Amino acid sequence: MAILVSSNPFYGPRLRAAGLADGVGDLQRFRDLCPPTTKDEVVADQLRHPPAGSNLSFPRARYVRLHQTSGTSGAPLVWLDTEASWRAMLGNWRQVLSASDVGASDVVLVAFSFGPFLGFWTAFEAAWEQGCLALSGGGMSSESRLELATRHGATVLMATPTYALRLAEVAASRSAARPPIAKVIVAGEPGGSVDSVRRRLSEAWLGAEVLDHHGMTEVGPVSVPNRAHPGVLHVLEPSYLAEIVDPDADDRPVEPGEIGELLLTTLDRPGMPLLRYRTGDLVRRSSRSAEELGSSNLALDGGILARRDDMVVVRGVNLYPSAVDRVLRTFPEVAEYRVELSTRRAMTEARLDVEPEAGAGVDLGRRLEAALRDAFQLRLPVRLVDPGALPRFELKGRRWIRRTEEAG
Repeated sequence: MAILVSSNPFYGPRLRAAGLADGVGDLQRFRDLCPPTTKDEVVADQLRHPPAGSNLSFPRARYVRLHQTSGTSGAPLVWLDTEASWRAMLGNWRQVLSASDVGASDVVLVAFSFGPFLGFWTAFEAAWEQGCLALSGGGMSSESRLELATRHGATVLMATPTYALRLAEVAASRSAARPPIAKVIVAGEPGGSVDSVRRRLSEAWLGAEVLDHHGMTEVGPVSVPNRAHPGVLHVLEPSYLAEIVDPDADDRPVEPGEIGELLLTTLDRPGMPLLRYRTGDLVRRSSRSAEELGSSNLALDGGILARRDDMVVVRGVNLYPSAVDRVLRTFPEVAEYRVELSTRRAMTEARLDVEPEAGAGVDLGRRLEAALRDAFQLRLPVRLVDPGALPRFELKGRRWIRRTEEAG
């Protein structure tokens, strides 16, 4: 904390103003006095002080890695790492691999783009540090990735849930042999900790074990899976001070079993830290004991349940994309889908376009509408579209589309 007060132009003034210039003291004092950091504040700081903002504790020469977010929900965030912080993040990723029982006998296909976003580089470098044969799937078509994975006997696939399903779809359509994938490690979207999505992925990969984890460019790898309790993620608390708060009630801590927003303070990234960072991730603190779960690290039931800023209000009902996905993935006849939002006289409506699998019954649309109505107490029209009509995604799926507001 002392280096932030003395050397970090972003956090130094904040800590002094909060009365924390002499140190944190106890944890409760830190939580009481240090205000949360928002993504908007970080973005604004980087716009004022390009290219990486003022949240730098060391001279520029100390930093050796640069990564940035995709910018799909606003301006991209740039993040710099020192050699020490990079080593710490790779250590955290190796904990993901160890928790997934991935080791030197495995061949790992990292099926991401190798652009400037953090996920590919930490996953790939951690895999070869773990002793695995690491295959880079960057810059390849799905066919080329499958050929690479098959030729070298890939046993582990790393991808988003969306792309893991897409790659399985391509594999099923080929006459060639399939890679012997035994584990699918997913991140980047809610889904890997959702029973319906996990079952769908496992079936698509012929019984492979599906394991979830999550992270963010600005904080690094955050959680590891619990293989004995699928659907539970554990925060890597030696690297993070984690809080779950109610953002609508003055950030009061939530009780076990309640849903709140995950706040993170990075403990091993002092060169570009975040204090009480609002991740926007909605999570539920598990009410099960550490003895039952086999870990004392903070346990999240269901992993990342939703993104707070993804919520859409449709005719007065709060809808989260992850909740809709959870319902649709219980139907194996759904190959792909898209949700179109439109607004008429200030009222938002939603319609689902669904691409069915070959052989799906003609009543699929009716059954989907009934399941959605039961889940949300809301009528959501479903339209079945022709095979191949909807796009496929190689990274995060972008299935929710807002059309131009209709005239009243």
